[in-house]
Amino acid sequence: MDSTSTFKEFTRGNRPAARLDAMLLQVEDIAASIGKEAARRDRERILPHEAFSLIRAARIGTLRIPIALGGPGASVRETLSAVSRLAAGDSNVAHALRSHFNFVETLLLAPPERLQPYLTSILRGDLYGGAHTELGTARPGEIRTRLTRQGAGYRLDGHKYYATGAAFADRLFISAVDENCRPAAVEIEANRLGVLIQDDWDGMGQRLTSSGSIILEQVAVAAEEIQWRDSPEPTDHAGRHAATFRQIYLAACQAGIVRNVLSDAVAYVREAARPITHGHVDRAVDDMFIQRNVGLISARSLAVDVLLDAAAGRLDVAFNGIVQHSPDTDRLLLESALATAQAQAVIGELAQAAATGIFDTGGGSATSRAFNFDRHWRNIRTLLGHNPLDYKLQVVGAYALNGERPPLGGGFF
Repeated sequence: MDSTSTFKEFTRGNRPAARLDAMLLQVEDIAASIGKEAARRDRERILPHEAFSLIRAARIGTLRIPIALGGPGASVRETLSAVSRLAAGDSNVAHALRSHFNFVETLLLAPPERLQPYLTSILRGDLYGGAHTELGTARPGEIRTRLTRQGAGYRLDGHKYYATGAAFADRLFISAVDENCRPAAVEIEANRLGVLIQDDWDGMGQRLTSSGSIILEQVAVAAEEIQWRDSPEPTDHAGRHAATFRQIYLAACQAGIVRNVLSDAVAYVREAARPITHGHVDRAVDDMFIQRNVGLISARSLAVDVLLDAAAGRLDVAFNGIVQHSPDTDRLLLESALATAQAQAVIGELAQAAATGIFDTGGGSATSRAFNFDRHWRNIRTLLGHNPLDYKLQVVGAYALNGERPPLGGGFF
């Protein structure tokens, strides 16, 4: 079976809806469950391990696996919608799955011989994490983690950071170089001897994503566990699509946070808010200005969802172009990258405004640590730090004005 025939049913969208619908209902249930204690977990720094037990049991990590290969066959749009739903419960959980869904996305565009060995693992619910960035280098893409020949295999040593999701993963991909600076991806179990995953992420937001360190000390690695690369970041069609997918994924997390802002605002006004002393009504829910502010949050949430859906649809078109070997694939990838940049810029502004707006639905009590409403802004602002929006808009503008193409490497898109 070649890669095109593998995806015929998937790309046509001709698939049994019931299986995917059932999984999306499970996503809703999980989101509701993990949302109950999300504010307290953030406040007390309690990692959400139980959430990932639910995700494994429900096989949520299989969303993008085609029907023909035993999965539910979700599109990019449907997958990102599910991510947003999880983020509406707890954005830490949704964000921590980013490495897994990125890995699956790359597999879907790989030759069948690369995909097949991982299918059994993914279909049983295993989750994949990764660690690529290091602190103290001149630029984020520089790698000092070292593979050293040791007998028939290798030894892995280094210190990774921004290892989002590593504490919740079953297996990890680690970027490294050998003695000759040849780049590689090393696949190992998360609990292998010599691997120490630390909860030392000190960012103001997304505190529970396990985005801190992985210390690697004399980790034994077999030769077959190493995938040598021509460059640290592929710039072929599959690599470009995956890079854009990683970016729109962050926007999906923000969309979920805005939904959470809306639900928190509604609950707060109904259950705890009081009208201002010189107000015109006896109940906060009847105050026209509070109603306006909740309405504005709701409108911003809708706008964010629409932007996300539109950009995600462009990724589906580009993905199908790669699979079907379309002569327009380069253009489709360019359009999906630009649409993602445009969506990210506007979503970022709307999301921050919504997170600030929740404090306009009540008085000083809205700032109580018991509610922990500030986590929404902190989480959004932290997600936006991955790629400065000024660069996104500059690239979009340079293309519109001069036809300049976006950069392909460096994880920009």
